[in-house]
Amino acid sequence: MTVTQGEQPASDPAAGPVRGRRARLAGTGVRRKRNNRSSAMLVSGLLAAALGIAAVSLPVPYVIESPGPTFNTIGQDNGKPVISVSGHETFPAKGSLDLTTVYVDGGPNGPVSVVEAFSAWLNGTKAVYPQELLFPSGVTKEQSQQESATAMTTSQENAVAAALKDLNIPFGQKMQVAGLPDDSASKGLLQAGDVLVSINDKPITALGVVQAELAAGNGKPVKVIVERAGARVPVTVTPTKNSAGRYILGVLLQYKFTFPFNVTISLDKVGGPSAGMMFALGIIDTVTPGDLTGGKHIAGTGTITPDGAVGPIGGIAQKMQGARSAGATLFLAPAANCDDVLGHIPDRLQVVRVENLTEARKAVELAASGGDTSGLPVCTSN
Repeated sequence: MTVTQGEQPASDPAAGPVRGRRARLAGTGVRRKRNNRSSAMLVSGLLAAALGIAAVSLPVPYVIESPGPTFNTIGQDNGKPVISVSGHETFPAKGSLDLTTVYVDGGPNGPVSVVEAFSAWLNGTKAVYPQELLFPSGVTKEQSQQESATAMTTSQENAVAAALKDLNIPFGQKMQVAGLPDDSASKGLLQAGDVLVSINDKPITALGVVQAELAAGNGKPVKVIVERAGARVPVTVTPTKNSAGRYILGVLLQYKFTFPFNVTISLDKVGGPSAGMMFALGIIDTVTPGDLTGGKHIAGTGTITPDGAVGPIGGIAQKMQGARSAGATLFLAPAANCDDVLGHIPDRLQVVRVENLTEARKAVELAASGGDTSGLPVCTSN
């Protein structure tokens, strides 16, 4: 498109008149000078056009987010159920509990041009950001895809845990050391693969237990017991402060779950953690009798923790656009995203602010019953 717009002025308006002028003016020296001047003008014009084409085609360090497709978590993708459960009774569900996505152009996904960035900036359904706001410097496409896939896997495991907790179904949960940065306070004391058992004799059942104990100690050394190679190993760690001013052990932690039945989530070419809440709602609907949505078309987004807390995500304006285009009338948005929600809500889409899975489920159930949803929490400017 850019090339075509640059070629037409060079080939059509300029070439024809010049040839006609040469035919009429051939013969005298004076006319030859005018012809040379015209040729110079033509070359200059072509050069300017070529430089213009090159300029607008140059890549720029920006990222474009645009509305992506939606996927019904209680429906199918490519002929397979998005959520499959074995080892527990399941129940058919109607309606839609859509997870929402965004397309991302630029950064490690490939460069965008000046024209593409400017066009997206003029398009009310898209957003343009400096590349460094979304991607670390030097990250490759493969690294970005791997990080996105890992985040998706973690969100699915967290969704299962959150759903089971909401349903009061017991399951095993431990915290495991996934890695240690070079400047870790626990370097030489803790190892990748260690399972945290207790901190200052308090059983570690969730990340919050560790965070609360470190905060209470105000920087004092803590006694941590871990399981390592089948044995319990005590270590003493002096926590350090992170950039936010909170005391930390300086380890990367991951949850290690033991679920009473298997949940498989099948979704092609979608990554990231933002579908966690909608996965959790889909799991609840799948393993409980009745129809959670009442046949309604509901969409949403938000990360999820094993405890059911809903966290913020990126691209919510584009996700709301995608949800409404797919037919959703109710949208569940993380409370932490309210600043990005305001001013971007599409017509005929009710957006409900949620902070946890319990609130999200109650909103869906109220909409399913045909009740008045106008009293549900909304984003405000206060």
